[in-house]
Amino acid sequence: KDSWQKSVLLYLHDLVYMLCAIMLVFLLLFRMVIVSGSSMYDTLVDGDYLLLLGNLFYGEPKAGDVIVASKGSFKDGSPIVKRVIATEGQWVYIDFHEGIVYVGDDPPSMQALDEPYALGLTTMDEGTKFPLQVKEGCVFVLGDNRGDSTDSRSPKIGLIDRREIMGKVIFLFFPGEDYSGNRDFGRIGAVS
Repeated sequence: KDSWQKSVLLYLHDLVYMLCAIMLVFLLLFRMVIVSGSSMYDTLVDGDYLLLLGNLFYGEPKAGDVIVASKGSFKDGSPIVKRVIATEGQWVYIDFHEGIVYVGDDPPSMQALDEPYALGLTTMDEGTKFPLQVKEGCVFVLGDNRGDSTDSRSPKIGLIDRREIMGKVIFLFFPGEDYSGNRDFGRIGAVS
């Protein structure tokens, strides 16, 4: 009798240690977030379950990264998913008449961005004044669905401080429903 009881206790002991190790990995390395809204449509849809690489291992944000941030001045700090367009020191200008975003290291060197991920042109002016230089320790972000995104164009969000970034989106592991109510399981995979 003692033999099987000891075995059960040893298995439970090992199970508790494994669960603690998994929890530590997910607390320090990864996070899970659910997309709320359509600001990143077509790349991400409402209800997508995302896996983030946490700040501890993420490092420097780069243009093109899809990040999750918590901005206290917007929706009480609820997580927002956006794409990094420019990093600290870079200049951003948006021509709202043509719908083109320009980025460069100084105003004369700004180039139009090639944005195959963007749904529509960037024609919505939300109040931020351009050209704008991204402050030290900050990033400028836009949603991929430019006609339905509150992002750095709006004074409500403005520049995102790196300390407000929760992590970089690396994987979509469960798809939300698209506009027609379908889940496209073929979208599961790395997010770029």
